[in-house]
Amino acid sequence: MPPPSTEVTADPPAERVSLPELLLLASVFVVAACGLVYELAAGALASYLLGDSVLQFSTIIGSYLFAMGVGSWLSRYVERQLVAQFLKIELLVGLIGGLMPAALFSAHSLLPPSHLAEFRILLYALVLLVGTLVGLEIPLVMRILKRQFSHRYALKDLVSQVLTFDYLGALLVALAFPLLLVPQLGLIRTGIAFGLLNAAVAVWALFLFRPQLRNWAAHATSCALVLLTLTAAMLGAEQLNSWAEERFYGDNILLRESSDYQRVVVTQGRSGVRLFLNGNLQFHSRDEYRYHEALVHPAMAAQGAPRKVLVLGGGDGMAVREALKYPSVHSVTLVELDPHMTRLFSTLPLLRELNRDALLNPKLKIVNADAFGWLEQQPPDEHYDVIVIDFPDPSNFSLGKLYTTSFYQLIDQRLSASGYAVIQTTSPLVAPRSFWTVAATVEAVGLTATPYHAHVPSFGEWGFILASRRPFAMPRQLPGGLRFLTLQGLPALFDFPLDMERPDKLEPNRLSNQQLVHEFEAEWGKVH
Repeated sequence: MPPPSTEVTADPPAERVSLPELLLLASVFVVAACGLVYELAAGALASYLLGDSVLQFSTIIGSYLFAMGVGSWLSRYVERQLVAQFLKIELLVGLIGGLMPAALFSAHSLLPPSHLAEFRILLYALVLLVGTLVGLEIPLVMRILKRQFSHRYALKDLVSQVLTFDYLGALLVALAFPLLLVPQLGLIRTGIAFGLLNAAVAVWALFLFRPQLRNWAAHATSCALVLLTLTAAMLGAEQLNSWAEERFYGDNILLRESSDYQRVVVTQGRSGVRLFLNGNLQFHSRDEYRYHEALVHPAMAAQGAPRKVLVLGGGDGMAVREALKYPSVHSVTLVELDPHMTRLFSTLPLLRELNRDALLNPKLKIVNADAFGWLEQQPPDEHYDVIVIDFPDPSNFSLGKLYTTSFYQLIDQRLSASGYAVIQTTSPLVAPRSFWTVAATVEAVGLTATPYHAHVPSFGEWGFILASRRPFAMPRQLPGGLRFLTLQGLPALFDFPLDMERPDKLEPNRLSNQQLVHEFEAEWGKVH
């Protein structure tokens, strides 16, 4: 009996991936990327126009994912002409999704502030529509792949391939959207660019599956019209953005730029110059002196003879300008996250005039860093006589962390024994719970909290809190050249009428709960 054969039979060569198959898989990558861009753009735009908060992103993303689920469920009813239906859906997604940021920005500019409810209806209607269409895409691609290439794919392999490309596309966009797309293109042009990508997928389908398409000429015409519309929108995006911003801000726009952290807009009208960050007013030149004098001088004058001053936030240089009015000041350190701000306010003549070249003063050291992390890295023996905390309001968790017990513990460590810290603390009239929550947070770390307020016409009644290890003593002297504060009028700032009194049962704001962000959102939401 002959011995068994030891010859190894070679596996048949793997079948090469065809061009239609490869492009269909690539289209999964593209449609996933486009779908996520529309979702992120809607969330960012809602935060930008309605308030930068977790609420906006949470509700937008939740609504979008729900709509995608609806679209996936509806895909079961698409049974005939799968390629033609896929082509139509790609054109609709590209057109509606691509133009959604431009449409929402324009609608917000045209609607008066009292019609925000109508804007929200339009916002969520578009989110639900685009999400439903996006939800239809992947199931249809999977079914087209299955029908066209059933000899190559078992169901498990098909699902694996499609979802792999889907998730890779989502990962790429999730990284590129905040780091590259929005800073370089802006929201409007980013939306249009990815709308063009969706339309390109439709063109792929148009030519790859031409034999399977009835009325090919009609489909080709639709593709051409969508591509022309989106191309025209891309060419006119800057004009549209300028028109919408001019409608939104009202005055002549002198400067509009986007940094890695925010949208910076400077306007000039008959009443003066205004600075907006992400659509929120930061100062008006006609009355900013009231705000900055009230912010800086009670702490500086009460300290007596401050030598080392730390300013956190305040990249416009206004707070530094006020601090430099004290001859005793030997050095000022300004910690501002956005280098774009300090560069603008130290180079542009109009802005330099407003801060009186404070950012060019030899006593000043500018540090562009996150204040929380910077404080953590300071040596134990580094102390300041006065710390001015001039951050934006705690409208989201990234800002809310700068109003927590953890942050004020760092302030306590950097404050000299006779020093004072002062905190910009929103309106005690509009948002009393938010205002007094900051006071409770300061007290929770063992510091004395001394609240006061001032009327700033552009903002209304505005609040501040002094933090110190000793009781606050009313200053006996103020520097010359002030336009608002006087020694006689100073005590009135520390008197709170009945409608701004401290509420009961306030919890300190901690990193673990961010209670202040919820309070702020609830109180200011009533105003808007």
